[in-house]
Amino acid sequence: MSNLSQSHQILFLNTLAFAVCFACWTLNGVLVTFLVDQEIFDWNVVQIGWLLGIPVLTGSLMRLPMGILTDKFGGRVMYSALLILASIPLFLLPFATNFWMFALLSFMFGMVGTSFAIGVAYTSLWYPKDWQGRALGIFGMGTAGASITPFIAPSLLKYFSESDPVNGWKYLPVIYGSALLIMGIAFIFFSKTKKIEGKPKTVKELLQPLKEVRVWRFGTYYFLLFGSFVSFSQWLLPNFMNVYHTTLILGGLFTTCFSLPAGVIRAFGGFLSDKFGARKVMYWVLSTSVVLSFLLLFPKMNITTSGNGLMAGKAGTVTQVLPSKIVIDEREYVVTPKDNSENNSQFFPSKKTWQEVVVAENQKIQKKELIADGITQIHFEANMWVYLILVILIGTCWGIGSAAVYKHIPEYFPNQVGVIGGMVGMIGGLGGFIGPIVFGYLLAFTGFWTSSWLFIFALSIVCLIWMHRVIVKMTRERLPEFAQDMDRKDQ
Repeated sequence: MSNLSQSHQILFLNTLAFAVCFACWTLNGVLVTFLVDQEIFDWNVVQIGWLLGIPVLTGSLMRLPMGILTDKFGGRVMYSALLILASIPLFLLPFATNFWMFALLSFMFGMVGTSFAIGVAYTSLWYPKDWQGRALGIFGMGTAGASITPFIAPSLLKYFSESDPVNGWKYLPVIYGSALLIMGIAFIFFSKTKKIEGKPKTVKELLQPLKEVRVWRFGTYYFLLFGSFVSFSQWLLPNFMNVYHTTLILGGLFTTCFSLPAGVIRAFGGFLSDKFGARKVMYWVLSTSVVLSFLLLFPKMNITTSGNGLMAGKAGTVTQVLPSKIVIDEREYVVTPKDNSENNSQFFPSKKTWQEVVVAENQKIQKKELIADGITQIHFEANMWVYLILVILIGTCWGIGSAAVYKHIPEYFPNQVGVIGGMVGMIGGLGGFIGPIVFGYLLAFTGFWTSSWLFIFALSIVCLIWMHRVIVKMTRERLPEFAQDMDRKDQ
């Protein structure tokens, strides 16, 4: 078998294993929503946020040490061990009877989230530099595994619950645990051992690059792009069910429409980064994230507030009152009536204004006294299909950007891809952990489901400004040499 063919085989196996891990990593998004919706467990919105975030926390915090171990022992050993051991808490999950047991087991099976750090380090060893953007982009397509759970899990839960409404859900984690176990055994038999050549480095030497600001900046980008993708892969299902009253199955299908393109597009993001330079891609991605998150900020609303009222021009006595006019000492004041025939827009905010009479006949009034209240009503439907399209677009944007971030790592740190990839992945994964928890608190505080997009909007602006300031600084320091290099290197 040629080297390239063997590399492609390893890439395929890596991507498949990552997809299975990612499907398990986002399991709680559907399972917890179902358990609360069916009143099997009585968890509040903050507890739900924690249960969605806990598996992501484990997978995030452990990415760095798992990346270091991968550089030392190789991807074959680490991936096989991870897949087999992470299946155990899934087999135990049906025995959870309360929040704390569920949280503990979720923390344990969340280790599957470290598969990204293992896979990046393992994949990068099999390809030359000019292929690594595409290879890592293809590997990153495994994040499409997040679309498997919302697509098939609701239907499986419905099927299992028909015969046993209380305990039917317990089959689902067993199925997921079995998938991990089978994939782990397959990895043992079909993968090859390959490690970084050369003298093994100490942990201190491996961690040395973490002192560079560049690593933390890449991590911040990934916190937004990958962290948001993970967060909304779980958060969108309860969002659609509560705001648009979809069924669990339809909400799961809509969530799949978000997560599947966002995962698959990573390969294209790697191609774009190889062709045009990661920085150009990141400029486009961050700018688009700012615009789309701003558009998604606005909730369904029907606001009624005070508008332009009608005041008397001079003192006098009201002689006639009609819905369309008021007469004061033979002077007529035209009143704007409410137009009930006017329909609200399905796609854009719409406004209605009218006036309501607040005086009666024979009433004496003073100059500048209010004689008709002004009322303004603002209505925004937040059309479900428009919302879904915007969500798909921003998810696709994040998928492209995630690949662009990882394009830099093997170029700058060719012998420490596991460590740096693990660190950047850890920071990004923490975004997936923090997201649902922050969203839960924002929802509890504001009462708006769209408050989650305010967090994304602010973070997108921070990342865009930070990147732009670094580029401006580099341009001033390195012109004109920098002009030719700016699309290939980052600082």
